[in-house]
Amino acid sequence: MSNQRNDRDERRRQWWKGHHEGLQVNRSMKRRNAWHDYHSRCIYMVTMAVEGRKPVLGKLCCPDDNHPNPWISPSFLGESVLSCWKEIPTHYPEVRLLDIQLMPDHIHGVLFVTRQVPYHLGNVVNGFKTGCNAAAREIMGTTLWEEGYHDRILINKGQLETMLNYLHDNPRRLWTKRYHPEFFTVQQDITVGNTQVAIAGNRFLLEHPFKAVVQCSRSINTDEAIAHEVNRYMAMARDGSILVSPCISPCEKAVMRAAFEAGVKEIILLENGFSPLWKPGGHQFDACARGQLLFVAPWPYHSEKKKITRDQCIQLNNLATHIATLPSK
Repeated sequence: MSNQRNDRDERRRQWWKGHHEGLQVNRSMKRRNAWHDYHSRCIYMVTMAVEGRKPVLGKLCCPDDNHPNPWISPSFLGESVLSCWKEIPTHYPEVRLLDIQLMPDHIHGVLFVTRQVPYHLGNVVNGFKTGCNAAAREIMGTTLWEEGYHDRILINKGQLETMLNYLHDNPRRLWTKRYHPEFFTVQQDITVGNTQVAIAGNRFLLEHPFKAVVQCSRSINTDEAIAHEVNRYMAMARDGSILVSPCISPCEKAVMRAAFEAGVKEIILLENGFSPLWKPGGHQFDACARGQLLFVAPWPYHSEKKKITRDQCIQLNNLATHIATLPSK
């Protein structure tokens, strides 16, 4: 299935290149899909951050009688940002606003470009930012946003619902990070044997006396064989072992996924390191807050997509074996 998806994406890229040779893409974008036509009918989630990540848009508030979950109380400037967002369709009638989540130092917004348009998505974002910056200069004498923005293209089934849920859950996630910093702070230059690594999550899992390495050959590829390995490692977990794995082969991923869903504590080795604003996604976020996970990265963060090499696989497996033999303290 993954090979079919990769082939499909490559066909899209080639088609796009052939039909948009003269298209100029906004260079201020921090992340974009080179094959996508940002003039097209599409739903996007865009993210913009305040210059210097200053928390000037609002404050995080604890649940109260009117709010069952943590929430953001907008500042006067934050209210101005929300007003500028609502004005986008006035300037770009083809754009429909679906949702926005204001955070103290950034915003997430979901918008729908309802038809092919002569302007780039960057024009919409820059117009919005210009209005916000005008309000910011009046209020605090300076511009508001840092350069550029992130975008995510929502074209697959279920993506919109997932992103809207992510937006609404952001204040709770921030509250969790703020009150459980020990599980969300990246620690650099941690020595594991002879290897320097970065870690994030429950570091005390390294000191647990019983750890088992999940290492499965790629030749284990039938449903029956994978189920056998899942049952074997789950038995180890029930006996008190923490599972350690880089989750490389399909069987390793199946084992760790089943263990995660069962609430088993895990140490996960990463090929990529931690970005400056790293935080785990989806259900892993709540698992981190419970102390269920530890992430270990022996290499620095990189923003480009890279295919893991055979040497890296060997190094990660060796590191997993070493972690499993660390003595308890």
